[in-house]
Amino acid sequence: MFIQTEQTPNPATLKFLPGRDVLGRGTADFTSAADAARSPLAQRLLEIDGVVGVFLGADFVTITKTDAKEWFLLKPSILGVIMEHFTADRPVLLSDAGDGHAASANSDDDEIVEQIKELLDTRVRPSVAQDGGDITFQGFDKGVVYLAMKGACSGCPSSTATLKHGIENMLRHYIPEVVEVRAVQ
Repeated sequence: MFIQTEQTPNPATLKFLPGRDVLGRGTADFTSAADAARSPLAQRLLEIDGVVGVFLGADFVTITKTDAKEWFLLKPSILGVIMEHFTADRPVLLSDAGDGHAASANSDDDEIVEQIKELLDTRVRPSVAQDGGDITFQGFDKGVVYLAMKGACSGCPSSTATLKHGIENMLRHYIPEVVEVRAVQ
């Protein structure tokens, strides 16, 4: 098994590509052992000293580290855990209850919210996933779109610019009712 690694815009995160489906669809974000109880892979990765976040995507695993550790020290352990997990054919999640990324349209959403979610799903999320992260819709109120940054996007120095100059401008262009985009935790 060959696992590729890619740098992300966030220096504290690395994207690991095992060459196979990780979740297939959806995403899951883990920042503590308690959060990771439903993911044997995330649990094992969070046990590595210096790993503080595990984000699972369709075909990648994004790892966030502390500033106190260097990637050249962490990578061998991370690669070993990922390789052993997939080689042993263990499940990534114990149930299929992922976080379901809130950007899926619901039948009771109004038209503006459905347009926002559609633009996020088709234009934003695929490019953000290439950087090892995800952006999920959290709400829309009085012209303000609330989005949550996950994986490599969470804590990334360029995430504010991405939100304000990229996503906000695009949403305002297509949906005049949108006046601002804000990040939420």
